[in-house]
Amino acid sequence: MQSLINVSNRLPVIVADTITPSAGGLVSALEGFHADYDFQWIGWAGATEDDPEMRKRISRELQERFGYTPLFLSQEDVSDFYTGFSNSSLWPLLHYLPSYARFNRRWFDAYINVNGAFAQTVAGRVRTGNVIWIHDYHLMLLPGLLREQRPDLKIGFFFHTPFPSYEIFRCHPNRRELLEGLLGADLIGFHTSDYVRHFRSTVQRVLGLTSEINTIIAESHTVSIGVYPISIPSEKFEAEMESEAYRSHLNDYRRIYEGKKIVLNVERLDYTKGVPRRLDAIERFLIDSGRRDVVFIFISVPSRESVAAYRDLRRDIESKVSKINGELSTIENAPIHFIHQAVEFSQLCALYSLADAAMVTPLIDGMNLVAKEYVICRQNNDGVLILSEFAGAAQELPQAIIVNPYNIEQMAHAIRQALEMPAQEREKRMASMRRRVQRYNAQRWARSFIEDLTSIPEAQRRPAIALSLSPEMLAPLLSQERWALFLDYDGTLAELRRDPDEAYPDPALADLFEALQKRPNLEVYVISGRTRQDMGRWLGDFDFHLVAEHGFYFKHRNAREWVQFESHVDLSWKERVADILVHYADQTPGSFVEEKTASVAWHYRSADPEFGAWKAHQLVIELQEMLSNLPVEINHGSKIVEINSILINKGVLMQHMKTLNRYDRVLCAGDDVTDESMFRAAGERDISIKVGGGETAASYRVASPGALRRLLSNSLEI
Repeated sequence: MQSLINVSNRLPVIVADTITPSAGGLVSALEGFHADYDFQWIGWAGATEDDPEMRKRISRELQERFGYTPLFLSQEDVSDFYTGFSNSSLWPLLHYLPSYARFNRRWFDAYINVNGAFAQTVAGRVRTGNVIWIHDYHLMLLPGLLREQRPDLKIGFFFHTPFPSYEIFRCHPNRRELLEGLLGADLIGFHTSDYVRHFRSTVQRVLGLTSEINTIIAESHTVSIGVYPISIPSEKFEAEMESEAYRSHLNDYRRIYEGKKIVLNVERLDYTKGVPRRLDAIERFLIDSGRRDVVFIFISVPSRESVAAYRDLRRDIESKVSKINGELSTIENAPIHFIHQAVEFSQLCALYSLADAAMVTPLIDGMNLVAKEYVICRQNNDGVLILSEFAGAAQELPQAIIVNPYNIEQMAHAIRQALEMPAQEREKRMASMRRRVQRYNAQRWARSFIEDLTSIPEAQRRPAIALSLSPEMLAPLLSQERWALFLDYDGTLAELRRDPDEAYPDPALADLFEALQKRPNLEVYVISGRTRQDMGRWLGDFDFHLVAEHGFYFKHRNAREWVQFESHVDLSWKERVADILVHYADQTPGSFVEEKTASVAWHYRSADPEFGAWKAHQLVIELQEMLSNLPVEINHGSKIVEINSILINKGVLMQHMKTLNRYDRVLCAGDDVTDESMFRAAGERDISIKVGGGETAASYRVASPGALRRLLSNSLEI
């Protein structure tokens, strides 16, 4: 039986004098997996127990009774990792409230340490091929840490919160580390397509990684991304509504609220839920309508009371409730019943069944299961749901009255509309929503995610390669045969930089160059679109042949001067082309024109990725029409459009040097369209390597410059 290890910040237990299980949607969603998998759960026990013997006793009981493996956090960890980084830094940013976000380096250090402790615990429990499902923003580093230690594991990650737009997420000081950690997963799930779109955009703009609608090409593997809207255990609610406790509570509430219209509000007390604005809308409704037969019940479950923002929020809400009740109550009725505590499950189901309407109007919410809980409890298909357009549930339940929670007048009108809606319309709307919630319940949500995770092919979990390429396959580099290495520079040996002037060799690349020049049977050509000045300044001290401007200039490793490889080249088109490129640079902030001796290039690496790609597409079309009868070649490479003479390309130079010097074999590597001429010119015994994605004539592929450097370094050490 295959093992499924579920990993979350908290275990679903309450550890006190005794250990009791706690209810939750995730627990219910995963119940069905116990029969199909060797199911385990790893998470914080929720206790800060320091006594080693007590920790052993708790661990033993959790393992024997539930199959849970606990972690124990110190009080400092709870303060810095949980209250600090997770809930005072990440939570507000993920919910589009950067003004609430606080940043502290100590908090991130604690976040790293706790994620590391989780990785160590998981690695100690798993076997080869196990399936790991990680949940939520507390553990964003964990997928990457696990992949480093155990690349054999299938790793899934699910975001239970929204994922904000790039403009919001970019504010986080640790944005890069968090995204790189997430991309250790094989599959990342989100509630809505909007969150997927925001995540893809953020990864593209922060990490520079390309993506498709459902995949992202990372260095070590291809990451799948998908939409999995979480739901509720609908059968659990339906079963509860058959219980005696439910019927007793329902009868009691009917007597208490006889003759009243009930509008129900249920949520954790959190600033993302929009309660103050909802109270403003309720006050507006009561004043404008003059109705005194409506009761607004607020069940606000205490949450994160150690965080100052939550304490301030409670005071603000209680003040507003007191003001409204003080001004608008009558002898017979107080309009707002504010309950700052949790209620029993049977009581909650009874209130859902009784309420004429439910207001679920968060400022932002990943999904919001209260909306679905209300819907499933409307067995007679009556009742009206008022739902924020910024809750993920709004995409699944469009039959609700959809409102903008920032629009007080619209929410006040929605209350009136809900209470006055004709019975036939109420039933039509609710029946459609109930069918959706019954059909796509919590178990189906969990099973769809796990099925997609387990079905990811092994080829996708390895580096993106055309054929398998290992250091052992490059062992002939150490033979007595004469080899020539034709290596592109930017994007192949060195990572692409937003500022091209920063792409000089770093210490790791310099070490590789030192190792290459020590091999007597190797001759290295660094072949680039760079100018002679750049090539000489950065690489002149190494014993390499240098090729600039894609083959227009060549400098032998023992020579002091550069020579023009092709002496008769028509460059009369350059001025005309340069004017067009300058025009596009003016239209595209962040782009610029680079004019070389034999070519002209438009760089848009610092432009907005989507806008830059769109303008580049326009530019290529315009140039193709304008230059169709001229001896030029238009190369649309990685964030660059470059125009050069058709007589000049890297493949021509490589073939010439190979024939002239009678090399036994050639290895060539490059990352974009300008390198394809080398791949096409390679012989049967030669090795051609494409760095990165895209169609290619190369025989092999590696994911990144770092992967190529490691491959070459390891091959020299065999």
